[in-house]
Amino acid sequence: MAAKQLVSMRGITKSFGTETVNDRIDFDLQAGEIHALLGENGAGKSTLMNILSGVYRQDAGEIKLHGQPVTIQSPKDAIGCGVGMIHQHFKLVENLTAAENIILGYKKGLMLNRKKINQEIAEFSMSYGLSIQPQDCIYQMSVGEKQRVEILKALYRGADILILDEPTAVLTPQETKELFTILKKMAAEGCGVIIITHKMQEVMEIADRITVLRKGKKVGTREIGQVNEQVLAEMMMGQMVIRERIKNINPVGETVLTVQNLTVRGDKGVDAVKDVSFTVNQGEILGIAGISGSGQKELAEAIAGLRRAEAGSIKIAQEETKGKTAREMIDLGISFVPEDRLGMGLIGTMDMADNLILKDYRKPPISRGIFIDKQKAKERASAVIEQFDVKIADNNGAIKSLSGGNLQKILLGREILEEPKILIAAYPVRGLDIGTTEAVYNLLLEQRDRGCAVIFISEDLDEIMELSDRIMVMEGGRTTGIVKPEETSVEEIGRMMLSGRVS
Repeated sequence: MAAKQLVSMRGITKSFGTETVNDRIDFDLQAGEIHALLGENGAGKSTLMNILSGVYRQDAGEIKLHGQPVTIQSPKDAIGCGVGMIHQHFKLVENLTAAENIILGYKKGLMLNRKKINQEIAEFSMSYGLSIQPQDCIYQMSVGEKQRVEILKALYRGADILILDEPTAVLTPQETKELFTILKKMAAEGCGVIIITHKMQEVMEIADRITVLRKGKKVGTREIGQVNEQVLAEMMMGQMVIRERIKNINPVGETVLTVQNLTVRGDKGVDAVKDVSFTVNQGEILGIAGISGSGQKELAEAIAGLRRAEAGSIKIAQEETKGKTAREMIDLGISFVPEDRLGMGLIGTMDMADNLILKDYRKPPISRGIFIDKQKAKERASAVIEQFDVKIADNNGAIKSLSGGNLQKILLGREILEEPKILIAAYPVRGLDIGTTEAVYNLLLEQRDRGCAVIFISEDLDEIMELSDRIMVMEGGRTTGIVKPEETSVEEIGRMMLSGRVS
């Protein structure tokens, strides 16, 4: 007996201005399957799924859900049809609790029993292995916790068609394994799951079928048994992909950053960084590994001048930075690429040129007295577009509609324009495709090679081992060790991340 068809998309076409991002694409989803959607950034994956989830309307083409033609005009329509989507950039209200976000627009009534709802959501969360405290506010959560709220929200609303855009980007290997167990269970019960990911190993592990898009067109759909990672990479890129990493052969220079006995408080009012000490030298990449919520976010923000130290010291080239503002830290040579690209790094409602001058709009050549030289700002934007291969249809439009890879290129372009002494990059390739990931890696290596001290924060252990000259592991806000990649293993780093002890 043939599987029930949950989704049928035929001839889907969507353009933004003069750029066609979906060009007559066909896509199907069967009940009981996990279907992976692959492609480079800008290939049209997120746009296609945003059409299915009601964020955009197609210019042409037909959609059937559960065998019936539908017109999806809004996310509300999609939710009503059983479609739930977890976006790469979260759709949460920061000052509401997890429970309030989950029931927002779903449960109605003047007198809601909050205690009962919190208990219900807590039990539901535990049943799926998602560790969420319903009463916690979103702004207090790490990126990983926020994503789990999004996943829980879709599951709680009873979606039988679940779309996940890079769902494992913020998860540890164990959390990823648990999520895959959940998704496989959902599929076994008749749900259909669409997963957008660039992690080939994950695709091979979890997907039943794979559809590849390239430059807005469908390349093909394959059963998982018909492909391997190299075949998928060639389908995505249009060419054979050979990954090669050049290790650091240059001697490191002087110590640029010294962190001594640093303690930093988190948003929840408790110490998130506890008595941490380390140094970073010119011309090296210090990787920081740890599961989400281990203090990496607070550590990075403290070094960037965005969070006050409760104890200890941060010195840049032996200069004490206590009491200095974020602007003063920028003037000392610090650049910061935060993990939340749109929430903290960029302003989605502004255009690219304005985002690129956020750090130095007061200085020449951008500043002309009390005025901003818009022409200089536009010239900078054009230079970044060319240098970093940013795909953007309208230079004057708001950047919020750009893909994650293009947003990251803009953010990195801004942060390295002035050749910083210290570059802090938090999860810089999270959710990016192979080509963009390689481009970001090369940018970090170029900064290292010119003598910049790079702090590279990631939960991907293969990534950490590949790029770093030294690796500092954090667990529970403390440093559990600083090691060299050639003297350790992924398994050893993983044990240090999870237990805080080297066995």
